[in-house]
Amino acid sequence: MASTMLLDLKDSVMAFLPDVPLTDAVIFGIHIHGHLLLETLLVVVICYLLLQQSYTPENRALTETEIDQLCEEWNPEALHPPITDDMEMSTPVLESAAGPHTIVDGKDVINMSTADYLGLVGNPKVKEACNAAVEKYGVGACGPRGFYGTMDVHLDFEKKIADFMGTQDSILYSYGLATTTSVIPAFCKAGDLIIADDGVNWSLQNGLYLSRSKIKFFKHNDMKDLKAILEEVRKEDKRKKKPLNRRFIVVEAIYQNSGQMVPLDELVRLKEEYKFRVLVDESNTLGVLGKTGRGISEHFNIPVETLEIITAVMGHALASEGGICTGSAEVVSHQRLSGSGYCFSAALPPFLASAGIAAVEILEDNPQLLTRLHRNISIVHSKLATIPGISVGGDKLSPVIFLHLQKSISFAEDSSVLQRIVDLMLDEGVLLSVTKRSLLDNCKLPAALKVTVTAGHTEGDLLLVTSKLRDVIEKVLR
Repeated sequence: MASTMLLDLKDSVMAFLPDVPLTDAVIFGIHIHGHLLLETLLVVVICYLLLQQSYTPENRALTETEIDQLCEEWNPEALHPPITDDMEMSTPVLESAAGPHTIVDGKDVINMSTADYLGLVGNPKVKEACNAAVEKYGVGACGPRGFYGTMDVHLDFEKKIADFMGTQDSILYSYGLATTTSVIPAFCKAGDLIIADDGVNWSLQNGLYLSRSKIKFFKHNDMKDLKAILEEVRKEDKRKKKPLNRRFIVVEAIYQNSGQMVPLDELVRLKEEYKFRVLVDESNTLGVLGKTGRGISEHFNIPVETLEIITAVMGHALASEGGICTGSAEVVSHQRLSGSGYCFSAALPPFLASAGIAAVEILEDNPQLLTRLHRNISIVHSKLATIPGISVGGDKLSPVIFLHLQKSISFAEDSSVLQRIVDLMLDEGVLLSVTKRSLLDNCKLPAALKVTVTAGHTEGDLLLVTSKLRDVIEKVLR
């Protein structure tokens, strides 16, 4: 190999220097010295580059002209996406109490849109309790509960709810939407695990996001999918062999976005088998389910202490405002220092707490309200089930009935068709609503027309509504 390289080099040199006698020794010397020369040149170049100073751009202040030019050329990013026709909404304005009947644009209409499940909006006893509280306390608390916003009526309401639900203690939040948004981050932090239904309402979604926990979603109200995810978690635990983190399953008793009821008996079995805690939002079941209105645990005849955390808004069956969380004394006590909506918001106006107390007392003294509510729900379900072109969604005990188009296209197009039905129904003297989704809402359930049934509706109201609804739907879908 070496001799071949020398011969090649010799031939090359002779081509340039034909008259110079070349021996193998001379050729070898040229080969060696050439390598040394090349390597020396590379070292010199590298040293030169290393010794060069890095380039520093000229540092000078901008002139007034340059500043003006940059300001003229600057185009700020839009604060919001372009407003489209889909974003424009014409909201009905109520001119009276949001009871079974209300006034819209000077016209008396049947209200099938308000979640006043027990028909207590405008109830004389509730009004009387509110008037007495306003005369005694004024209108607002004007301070957080932990400082100077706690009043005796707040404590009375918390005790009333705990006694009613059969729990050790309860805590009162001043805003319903902020309740689960505060409760979840109070117990779950980064590194914890939450398995949630993918159809939960936006308040729960926001609480999941703010907790910074690891979130896994199971298919809407699908216990088989939940079990599969729980099994995956168990296998991962065995593989990693690390200390367990805090773990919760988050569901709604009756889902705000679908009206379906969680199968609590199966959920409890799974949570005990896989060692999870459960948070159940009972906004649509408190005052609705069970023989005495105590919610989903009474409906399934499951001890209430089996559910670690129960939340609910007061703006539904209790016809007030705010939110509650009830459970063990430890669960409630922890939130008094860790629930952001409790610690940093002004306390619930005292007259609203008085309204909540009055609502619970009315429910306790009038169990026939539940009988009437369940009868009304059954009437509407049976009448709507026979309307062609739509399918009735939700549980048969849900006070919120969801009507879906059988020929669904997309959420936006379905919403447009359903909104036309709502508009025509308002012309007919019936107030209804369509499911709305903000850009922040991650729920993927289909659009629906919502029919909300209360104990305050008469049978005549319901028969008239369902008859008009049948006619309007057939007209729109024709």
